[in-house]
Amino acid sequence: MRTLSAISDGLAAAGHHPTVVGPEGYRTLPCPGYADIRLAVGSGRRLARQLEALSPRAVHIATEGPLGWAARAFCLRRGWPFTTAYHTRFPEYLHARWGLPTTWTYTALRRFHAPSHAVMVATETVRQELAQRGFARLVAWTRGVDASLFHPHHVPALDLPRPVFLYVGRIALEKNLPAFLDLALPGSKLVVGDGPLLAAMRQRYPLVHFAGAQSGEALARHYAAADVLVMPSRTETFGLVMLEALACGVPVAAFPGTGPSDVIGDSGAGVLDPDLGCAARRALNIPRERCLAHARRFSWDISVAQFLGHLALR
Repeated sequence: MRTLSAISDGLAAAGHHPTVVGPEGYRTLPCPGYADIRLAVGSGRRLARQLEALSPRAVHIATEGPLGWAARAFCLRRGWPFTTAYHTRFPEYLHARWGLPTTWTYTALRRFHAPSHAVMVATETVRQELAQRGFARLVAWTRGVDASLFHPHHVPALDLPRPVFLYVGRIALEKNLPAFLDLALPGSKLVVGDGPLLAAMRQRYPLVHFAGAQSGEALARHYAAADVLVMPSRTETFGLVMLEALACGVPVAAFPGTGPSDVIGDSGAGVLDPDLGCAARRALNIPRERCLAHARRFSWDISVAQFLGHLALR
């Protein structure tokens, strides 16, 4: 996850010594429906030994997966305070894919986060929604953008017929990609990302250019090839790709809702409309400088400072 990588780099630059514990090095199984996501299993004892050896000043549990539950259990046994973060709308994702009632999943997540010293959320809208569902100790943790990587001076990766409407993200059911790809828009549609539905989407939409997963400068060059970033998802908690696009001078078109409403707001750097096609066409008229100015408001330095301020030291 790019957010955790950026925070880890920012902490190290500030003189701290972060250690990221992930599924690597543990026995893993593929996540159902997302074979490229690995879930650590039977990790409790090994993770306990690792945490004992590290003896960290603070523990932050980034996700609610098996490692997160194991870390939570260890901290509770030892009396170590910890913080957590709510990154992903798992209840809505599981409901969309498997029909699981969202109330069941929110109950499990509320239990997971209940002992946390602080539950970090990316936007005010998410904070309000979780508060209404009974979550406590919710605190703001914004996101940033790397302006040294994402800027408007890259050579475009592709030369497609203009205008180019771009999607960046996972190719998965919960991302609502057909809401974008079914639109009658001029020019070209470009999709950057990988996921369980990539093969099916390629077959269903032969006129769309699918570029696969991209990262680093290659990703920035794909933003440079676009005229508008289109966000068809209705379940984002933030949407970091919006900041990356804006920093490259590319405006955003999205449905109004959590994520886009918080990031774009009334900045004029994007268009939020229940009619996504209308939003995409109107976004073509947004000046690049307006996008750049709005992107400059988001800093990883601020994000790192907020993260540090929320940690529970022992």
